[in-house]
Amino acid sequence: MTPQRLVVLISGRGSNLKALIDACERGEINGQVVGVISNRPDAGGLEFARARGIPEQVLNHRDYAGREPFDAALAGAIEAFEPDLVLLAGFMRILTPGFVERFTGRLLNIHPSLLPKYRGLDTHARALADGETEHGASVHFVTPELDGGPVIMQARVPVLADDTEASLSARAQQAEHRLYPAAAGLVCSGRIQWSEPTIRYDGAPLEAPLQLDHEVTSHAPGESS
Repeated sequence: MTPQRLVVLISGRGSNLKALIDACERGEINGQVVGVISNRPDAGGLEFARARGIPEQVLNHRDYAGREPFDAALAGAIEAFEPDLVLLAGFMRILTPGFVERFTGRLLNIHPSLLPKYRGLDTHARALADGETEHGASVHFVTPELDGGPVIMQARVPVLADDTEASLSARAQQAEHRLYPAAAGLVCSGRIQWSEPTIRYDGAPLEAPLQLDHEVTSHAPGESS
């Protein structure tokens, strides 16, 4: 298969961006990060992209009158890279329905909770406050509903008795760095496909999110390894 063209959107230091680029370079994703876009000029991930020789661009959302003009400019910047897949990696913007619909089926996000639990912000603190014994992260297709798109894959981590928000966040983020490349790899290989309302995994309906290190195999269901 022709390597997929990936554009990554960031707002911060870009640790998931690094994980995705590294996975592409190792051949774990049949793709190449061809562009990085940030809504914040001080995002640390921009420097990482420069160091890897990846074109980067800043679209400061503060320079636009509202969500719609910003999203229109963002969509144009993304399309200039001719992407097959757009990956939100810590991109701290709520996207307008028109933007999401424009990229439906090729727009992924990673969220720091076991969706549908804890949509939105402060997921680690909320999990601790609720006394959860398990937490994690999810990769999902993006729909206009906030953190509500169909989930492809999840990674689970234990919540320890002495956890703080910082320690739980660090443990979950370590899992994210394996989860996002794994999920993106399945999409880029064509093993995961989404035609609303159904995600298919190796041609069969995906009844529940794949679990990192458990359900993902190197062969299609029913084939021998």
